[in-house]
Parts: sequence; C-alpha cells; structure tokens
Amino acid sequence: MARRAARAAWAEAGGDSFGAFTVLLADDVAVKRLNTDHRGKVKPTNVLSFPGEMPGHLGDIALALGVVRREARAAKRRVATHLAHLVAHGTLHLAGHDHIQAGEARRMEQAEARIMRRLNLPNPWRGLT
Repeated sequence: MARRAARAAWAEAGGDSFGAFTVLLADDVAVKRLNTDHRGKVKPTNVLSFPGEMPGHLGDIALALGVVRREARAAKRRVATHLAHLVAHGTLHLAGHDHIQAGEARRMEQAEARIMRRLNLPNPWRGLT
C-alpha cells in the first residue's frame, strides 16, 4: 500500500520518473529525536520527509507508529488507511509541496483527497472541523 500511495502522490505532484524512496516505521522516541534534530521541535510527529540528495532517490519518509496508531484510533480509521495517507503526504513533501501557509495547506489537502480517491480509500479530511 505504501508504494501505491507514494506513486499516486508522485503522479499527483507531476513528478518526473518515479525513483526509490525509503519508508521508516519507527517508534515515537526515534521520530521525536529526528523531529528535534531536523526541525527543532521536541515532540514526536506522525510523518517526516527528507528529500533525496542523489539522482533516482526521492528521499526518506519516517513515520512514528505510535502517533499513527493513536491518530487512526481517534479518527476511527484503519491504521493501514492512515499510513497510506501519511505516505502520500510525505511523498508530496518530497515533491516540493508544503503546508506552511493557508493556501498551501488547502491545496495539499485537496491533492491528498484526490490521491486517496485514486486508491479507493476514504478522504482523510472529510468529517474534520
């Protein structure tokens, strides 16, 4: 499912040829350390993306499995569905998308909804206030 989500996200972003990427499923402590070291935020987060630095390597996506499970449970979603969404989200970051500003966030959410629809999975933003 991760590869399908990443391919759909890469296509949505208009990326050139699809290359290699790494998905790391880690515990919350490991992702907290990455988040602290690379973003200066001392807390675990659900997903982090690190763009690749070599031709053919899209980059790396790190997921905090504990955070992902808690978020899925709170949203009453399957963990696999939430993981697919976060891999798509991380891949969009690898393709250069961001969500720092309101307009960017909305465009990224819409792209994620289209990706999930292509995967026949529920819109992750539906039902959220």
